[in-house]
Amino acid sequence: MVIAGLVLAGLAALIHVYIFYMESIAWTGAKARATFGTTVEEAEATKSLAFNQGFYNLFLAIAVVAGIVFLATGATAVGAALVFTGAGSMAAAALVLFASSPDKRGAALKQGILPLLGVIALAIGVAL
Repeated sequence: MVIAGLVLAGLAALIHVYIFYMESIAWTGAKARATFGTTVEEAEATKSLAFNQGFYNLFLAIAVVAGIVFLATGATAVGAALVFTGAGSMAAAALVLFASSPDKRGAALKQGILPLLGVIALAIGVAL
């Protein structure tokens, strides 16, 4: 179960790196605007907010990847703590999005299911 949890959390980290790219690098581009449902004017007006938010997503992904590395090298407690923190925060943020923005529930599920499953699988694996 530990490996399953790490694979799921690792996939969630990749999704969050992509979200970082969309928010911090490509925010005003046509694809990002279509993905997030913003106009050119809205994207320009929120560019600095999206830039900052993108880095939050990147840092969560880095925490998960660091945790995977620590677990792979035998530092189970440190690695699990990092994966739980990073992936748990991803899942919690998705829950907030799901609850606060009914029109974005699909996006919340896309960004929240993998980290949640990763946390659950890792918790079971570490407990065994």
